[in-house]
Amino acid sequence: MIVSLQLSLPLSWRYRHQQPPPPQVAPILTTLCFLSKQGKRLLSSLATTSAAGDSSAANRLIRKFFYMAITEASWFSWNPKLVAELIALLDKQGQLDKSQILVSETVSKLGFRERVLAQFYCYLIDSHSKHKSKQGFFDSCTRLKQLLSNSYSVFVKLRAYESMVGGLCVMDLPREAEGLVGEMRDLGLKPGVFEFRSLVHAYGRLGLFEDMKRSVVQMESEGFGIDTVCSNMVLSSFGAYTELSEMVSWLRRMKNSSVPFSARTYNSVLNSSPTIMSMLQEPKRVPLSVAELTENLHGDDALLVHELIGSSVLEEAMEWDSLESKLDMHGMHLGCAYLIMLQWKEELHSRFHMKDSVIPAEITVVCGSGKHSTVRGESPVKSLVKEMMLRMKCPMRIDRKNVGCFVGKGRVVKEWLC
Repeated sequence: MIVSLQLSLPLSWRYRHQQPPPPQVAPILTTLCFLSKQGKRLLSSLATTSAAGDSSAANRLIRKFFYMAITEASWFSWNPKLVAELIALLDKQGQLDKSQILVSETVSKLGFRERVLAQFYCYLIDSHSKHKSKQGFFDSCTRLKQLLSNSYSVFVKLRAYESMVGGLCVMDLPREAEGLVGEMRDLGLKPGVFEFRSLVHAYGRLGLFEDMKRSVVQMESEGFGIDTVCSNMVLSSFGAYTELSEMVSWLRRMKNSSVPFSARTYNSVLNSSPTIMSMLQEPKRVPLSVAELTENLHGDDALLVHELIGSSVLEEAMEWDSLESKLDMHGMHLGCAYLIMLQWKEELHSRFHMKDSVIPAEITVVCGSGKHSTVRGESPVKSLVKEMMLRMKCPMRIDRKNVGCFVGKGRVVKEWLC
């Protein structure tokens, strides 16, 4: 059962009024609308625990942090997005009466302001879809469509359909979402890139690749180019079903269309390579050069690596000047970090052999200390890089000031390579 706690009033009230709030300011269960970073962290934690299906953990968080909102206080800032998140959480936990009370109170508060009321329903749709709450989602869609039936605002209609299409895709209902895209056209509204990306991602996530490809074609016919974001969605979808040959074809399409790769492209591709992932289970035995790696790969695995090598990802991850050469591996998964390290070694060798090449005073490899790892403080990327450097006898060591970095003197590293 959800319990609300009333926190002490902020200093701003006491300094301004030198007295407690007036008695007519009745506390009500709205919450989540306060002004602190703590509240934002709470919402993030609630979203994570609820998405993971841990209702008991969510209840503990609610009991610990929720409070009775003083809605008429001058310091109070009401936020419909956070209220919508609370409504969805209540709905998911079976607290339907409380969630409906909050919906009614919010609608009453917003009155007949069409745009803000539509935005509130959009927030509700987003929150319900995130928590896979179909009943709450469709109830909110019904309310929103009733509002749209009397609206002449193109902006409101576009925002509403964007939210409904996106929500249906999040809940793995892309065919229903595509039906709404058809409704948009019937109303004279032009679907945007968000709607098409949502369809591409949802169909791909379900393994419905023909529908995914059809959505890509529709997206292009509407004048939206296929960019890195959309391409990564397609690649991750193929990868989830180990469709390696399809991934090879898509990488080649990206190259032919001059669509740049990103670290996420590397992540999606290499996470799906059985051979690479198998190699990385034994860091003490991974190949230590691109040439050695390619000798150990065959078929589609080899083709995937061939397509990735030479892209701009390494260049974008590197800085190079007289003071420092830095390789930043933030955001890279294990397979990506491994292949980038092999290319980085070759790039250093090439630059050091260039005539009049600048030799940085220091070489740095930033791999993180494990703050965002599955086990906090244990970075798989750092462990892999450390093992590779030991095996290569690289004269770089963990930085004493930052344990997430490896550092070495530029001239020392050049002597090692050359």
